Amino acid sequence: MRAIMVMFDTLNRHMLPPYGCDWTHLPNFSRLAEKTAVFDRSYIGSMACMPARKDLQTGRYNFLHRSWGPMEPYDDSMPELLKTNGVHTHLVTDHQHYWEDGGGTYHTRYSTYDLIRGQEGDPWRGQLRDPEIPPQTLERPLTGIYRQDWVNRGYLKDEADYPQARTFEAGLDFIRTNQQEDRWFLQLETFDPHEPFLAPERYRQMYPHDYSGKHFDWPPYDKVNETPEDVEHMRYEYAALLSMCDHYLGKVLDLMDENDMWKDTMLIVNTDHGFLLGEHDWWAKCIQPLYNEVAHTPLFIWDPRCGAHGERRQSLVQNIDLAPTLLEFFGVDIPPDMTGKPLKDAIASDAPVREAALFGVHGAHVNVTDGRYVYMRAPVSPDNMPLYNYTLMPTHMRSRFSVQELQQIELQPPFAFTKGVSLLKIESARSDRFHGYGTMLFDVEKDPRQQHPIQDEELERRMIKLMLELMAEHDSPEEQYVRLGLERG
Repeated sequence: MRAIMVMFDTLNRHMLPPYGCDWTHLPNFSRLAEKTAVFDRSYIGSMACMPARKDLQTGRYNFLHRSWGPMEPYDDSMPELLKTNGVHTHLVTDHQHYWEDGGGTYHTRYSTYDLIRGQEGDPWRGQLRDPEIPPQTLERPLTGIYRQDWVNRGYLKDEADYPQARTFEAGLDFIRTNQQEDRWFLQLETFDPHEPFLAPERYRQMYPHDYSGKHFDWPPYDKVNETPEDVEHMRYEYAALLSMCDHYLGKVLDLMDENDMWKDTMLIVNTDHGFLLGEHDWWAKCIQPLYNEVAHTPLFIWDPRCGAHGERRQSLVQNIDLAPTLLEFFGVDIPPDMTGKPLKDAIASDAPVREAALFGVHGAHVNVTDGRYVYMRAPVSPDNMPLYNYTLMPTHMRSRFSVQELQQIELQPPFAFTKGVSLLKIESARSDRFHGYGTMLFDVEKDPRQQHPIQDEELERRMIKLMLELMAEHDSPEEQYVRLGLERG
């Protein structure tokens, strides 16, 4: 038995034809839906990139206890567990957050790994002279990762030079090399279609449109202050990169067809989260409540043991379910600290695996859904306190914790999942970002775009009960209840 996970970053469910989009050119995603079980109620867990990957490896939420950070010594790691049980695990990725301070312990959990350079602001090419950029842009000053991205772009002469193209070629090479071998797992993961939305011209030509504005392919993490024409243009730029993703996905499907791999190879196609392209008058993610465009994700799974394909699934599932699903597939015991559920029966017959799912960003709203309703619980204090990070490895996304952050460390007794290990308790920064949105409740069956919050005290009590049960199951820190104005059950 073998397994392949094709993971895209920032893959918008509502832009895919299998989920109802009628204007994007994505024939291979449509083909994929014919070959797999398509999940209609897949949701994120922890946001954003590396927190989502921690959920994926550990099979449990991490956003209640800490922000963006590395795999901790007490964390269960799905690829490492497979590796120690005779399954060769291989990661091919151009997702540059794996080689930053906050992600440096992820890729080393695999048996082997291939890191492809050059995405976004990856510090790849050292060039002291300023790169050439279009004379007028709608983007930021030429500094930091934005400057580095323009340096990197200068080395992408042909489509074959693009990180996504090189990533898929490396993944396909692993499959070709090992197609006669047994017991391996390939995670073929591309940063695309994450911003900036840079795609070769042949994909951009699929979306002709009148646009005379400035260069604009990297949206700010901010309210929409641009013109409707700019917003439309950005959506076409995203769609072009999405069509590039579709092209390379097709190469994986072709290789599986050519080598008759469907008989014994699991295929998972997934993402970490979506993205706002002007919806709710916002760009991006994580600086506003996690609306459906971000939280409600696509998921496609082929399991050769049951052969379900071309079918829809209504089971409520999350990325935390993928670790136990892969462990069960290879006959490896699922650790007790994994709260995700193996999806074997959900794939085969749509058997439910949970009543409700929790999701969020550390320090933002805590959200719960039962598949129909989404309840977003806001912090009750304007400064979002009390709030702490719990860790043995104090790193942020691209840096270590500062000396100032570490000067008031306390020692926290073990949580239920830390295997008897006490942690550093570090106060988080104060923020007034999320309090002002307030608590919201949506019926996403009737209002999938979440335009009309509802008021229903009985329903809110039921959603709070579900939230409290899940927080308790994950041994949430006490201050999370205080921060959210909840009475612990």
